[in-house]
Amino acid sequence: MKKSLVLAMAMALGVTASAYAANPFSDVPAGHWAYDSVAQLAEAGVIDGYVDGSFGGDKLMTRYEMAQITARAMANGADVDALAAEFAEELDSMGVRVANLEKKADNVKITGQIRAHYKDVDDGGYASALRTRLYVKGQINDDWSYTGRIQNVQELDDKEGNDETKLNWAFVTGKLGGLELQAGRQDFKPHTGNVLDTTVDGVKVAYGDKVKLTGYAAKAAGGVTHDDFDRLYVADIAAKLGVVDTYVSYYKLDADADTSNEVFAVGAGVKLAKNLGLKAEWLNGDAKEGADDNGYYVGLSYKGAKAAKVGSYGIYANYFNQPAATYLKHTAAGYADGIAKMDAFDGFKGYEVGANYTLAKNIVAGVKYFDLDAREGNMDKETLWSEVVFTF
Repeated sequence: MKKSLVLAMAMALGVTASAYAANPFSDVPAGHWAYDSVAQLAEAGVIDGYVDGSFGGDKLMTRYEMAQITARAMANGADVDALAAEFAEELDSMGVRVANLEKKADNVKITGQIRAHYKDVDDGGYASALRTRLYVKGQINDDWSYTGRIQNVQELDDKEGNDETKLNWAFVTGKLGGLELQAGRQDFKPHTGNVLDTTVDGVKVAYGDKVKLTGYAAKAAGGVTHDDFDRLYVADIAAKLGVVDTYVSYYKLDADADTSNEVFAVGAGVKLAKNLGLKAEWLNGDAKEGADDNGYYVGLSYKGAKAAKVGSYGIYANYFNQPAATYLKHTAAGYADGIAKMDAFDGFKGYEVGANYTLAKNIVAGVKYFDLDAREGNMDKETLWSEVVFTF
């Protein structure tokens, strides 16, 4: 092993000479120029010498030995890029092997999110829960990856302490020719989510860039208004026309239900100014006889809280006027109380206002208020939702 290689590895690991480091090798005597560095690297577990107790400092290293040392150095926080630059000539023939080690170390990534929320409803009802999510992403090859999500929900107002833990994401994503595919159990929320926001078992196929065609075929995995539906099919085309993002969507639900089995949605979004955005959506549903089949949505937003930027914030306002025929499971149903019950009164109308703020890095607080009324009859609900979200 060359003198410069020993010293550079020691520096990459932040190793400094120490008179107290024990010498584990019979052929590296005290006073040798590499004594302290070799002893410290051995103590850190980066090198272990040969079975006869020698270090073999004059021997040429094999590729496997260098790969093993590099892997251990990485595990101990070494700057592998700095080592590669220092020993470009020595490692040139090993570049693929070292690159593979670095890539393999990042092959599986785990991230997470914890959300604590409190919901207060105007009739005196309230609910609070702590939701924990762990995301697992594994790289299968250059074109395909796997994503899983494990979720635990603790209802804090449940005195019996019944927790729910389940794997509610398990899908693969990849490319096949010019197509983008995603298959398995996954969240399903096209565009605004005003038609459908739920979890499905299905396949998504997309083609194109500036003009993107997307098709979905799925079945419910729970939490959909129509519990008895067998299949869901969606066709979508989205395009960017200058500064305007547009889309047209068609939803077809195979179900025996009194409410809509088909929904059309046409939407657009535009930036009115640097931090000001406007969205609008028109919806048409396959209503039962005598019921309204047209609805709409308008949303305005300013800025937005970014988890990595402390002090960033956003505010928004949305207005809904949607007959029951224009949604299958509305995205707001997870926050606002009473939307599902308003189906019997031909849907709902009303507004939502909210704000979010980054308290500290990766800690975002949010609050939203809903004032929704049944489109027919006198049923109305006011809901205040507050939350703090931690990401890691």
